[in-house]
Amino acid sequence: MKETLFSEFNNVATKQWKQQIQFELKGADYNETLVWESPEGIKVKPFYHCDETVVPYKLNPQFNSFVIVQNIFVHDLDKSIKRALETIGRGAESLRFTIENETTDIEKLLLSIPEEIQVYVNPTFLNDEFIKKINKVRPTTIIETDPIGQLTKDGNWFNNLENDFKLLNQIKPTLRINAEIYQNAGANMVQQLAYTLAHANEYFNRITTISSPITINVAIGSNYFFEIAKLRALRILFNLLAKEYNHTFDCHIVATPTKRNKTLYDYNVNMLRTTTECMSAVLGGANAVANLAYDTIYHKDNEFGDRIARNQLLVLKHESYFDKVNNPSDGAYYIEELTQQLADKALALFKDIENNGGLITQLIEGTIQRKIKESADKEQELFDTGKEVLLGTNKYPNKNDRMKNDLELYPFIKQNPRKTLITPIIERRLAEKLEQERLATEE
Repeated sequence: MKETLFSEFNNVATKQWKQQIQFELKGADYNETLVWESPEGIKVKPFYHCDETVVPYKLNPQFNSFVIVQNIFVHDLDKSIKRALETIGRGAESLRFTIENETTDIEKLLLSIPEEIQVYVNPTFLNDEFIKKINKVRPTTIIETDPIGQLTKDGNWFNNLENDFKLLNQIKPTLRINAEIYQNAGANMVQQLAYTLAHANEYFNRITTISSPITINVAIGSNYFFEIAKLRALRILFNLLAKEYNHTFDCHIVATPTKRNKTLYDYNVNMLRTTTECMSAVLGGANAVANLAYDTIYHKDNEFGDRIARNQLLVLKHESYFDKVNNPSDGAYYIEELTQQLADKALALFKDIENNGGLITQLIEGTIQRKIKESADKEQELFDTGKEVLLGTNKYPNKNDRMKNDLELYPFIKQNPRKTLITPIIERRLAEKLEQERLATEE
């Protein structure tokens, strides 16, 4: 008979652990000293035990193999093809092309990529002929079509609500949910999950037949265990919703590190941030991970930054063996508890959104934007007062850093006054105001 691991040790109940902790605190209050509350209203305890952990939601077993994605912005077609083939040779397993020009020779682009490479195409426009060309040349392409994402980011539809959804019903492309914007704008995790779920629900309600997996683009922050739990909760909630519409496909999650905590000064710290964020993405069960280069906020795409970002994922995959364990966070009481609480709170908020007209209605009314701003302002205050730390920026800054002459891209919010249907959701980094002040004082 196979012995249970550590069977020679006696079980210790939660009550016994608490008694010992209280003794060690020498009279200090247990809750005030050791329990802290997250922005989502989750009280985090100093330890978790099996006799207090309830797992009402279960993930479907899945092999935790993730795909390394390389982002490529297509401006010059031949250069983009050359870069794509080079990155494949250097470890990229999938390519995501962002295309702004409807006249781009998409057939030439797709035919140049080996068949075994998964390709994502993110057009910044909605054109049925363009999508038909993609489906004809390479039917396995994941076309990231997201009119609601266009509305949230730009403030306007591609055309208008009626025409956009009419076109989607006719061509039935691969649908994408851009959930990155919620995190990058400052929404807390419960909001991110609820808005993503409401985003998906709009598509289930408005598109008659969704015959392929929905791709969800998610931004991952630096709260390591919470981010693992967030992705697990997202998959659980999506499958709960999909079941109501007889949608039998699991969602396809593409994770990217957040831009919200990335900094201009002491930029090498960004590599540490993206490493832990990619780890959270993998352990949380992302199907694909597209890393950010350490200099992405102020440099144009460059081979060195891309190579470092890609190598971070290659180390996680081939040297740290992050893809060799099935659901590695299963059974971790802390993560299971976080997953449950995030899912419960997000489901309650989702139901509230639906009871008040749904995501699109609340975007038009400005409710979603107001709630995100409230959350972002709270986080910004924590950063401004030093309670939320970005090393090298608001704590232990290197006063000798000079960045003014190294900016190839404008790293701050760009103003573009124009008429929009709704107030767009604006992505904002925490360090922007402080960085602008430092740039202004550089000699």
